Amino acid sequence: MTAALPDGRPVPPPYADERATLEGWLELGRATLELKCSGLDDEQARRASVPPSPMTLTGLVRHMAEVERSWFQRVFAGLGVPWLYGDGVGGGFDVGPEHGLEEALTTWRAQVARSRELTAGASLEDAGLLPEADAGHLGGERRVSLRWILVHMIGEYARHNGHADLVRERIDGATGV
Repeated sequence: MTAALPDGRPVPPPYADERATLEGWLELGRATLELKCSGLDDEQARRASVPPSPMTLTGLVRHMAEVERSWFQRVFAGLGVPWLYGDGVGGGFDVGPEHGLEEALTTWRAQVARSRELTAGASLEDAGLLPEADAGHLGGERRVSLRWILVHMIGEYARHNGHADLVRERIDGATGV
């Protein structure tokens, strides 16, 4: 049985193998993003509340849907899936009045589900390929292991959940992890 925090988010296992530990921390990051968006209406979730940044919670959710899709479907599984939001430039951060939070969360949840599906039977040593244009960031190495991707995704959620903390606090004063 997985332990949960009082707010319902899963607690990463404190003593487990590497796979369970990595997946536990990734799941906590995912649940934290969803928690940061709970109880908000579309106007609040589209509000850029930390000037001069245009970042919004809806934009963060859209961005993380694109990040999930990119790392697990494009890089790890090698699928030629199209971008969710335009041509990938901006990564989903741009939102207009027609973009609702629930729509963004539904898309993000679907991408998370697909990520879980694609990695379920994979080994941490299994590798995907970065596009050549991105390999320069890794010294020219194109191969990235599932282990590397999971660690990278934990970092992505940690960074963006920090942004979400600030945005949410400015919207309605809600604080906490």
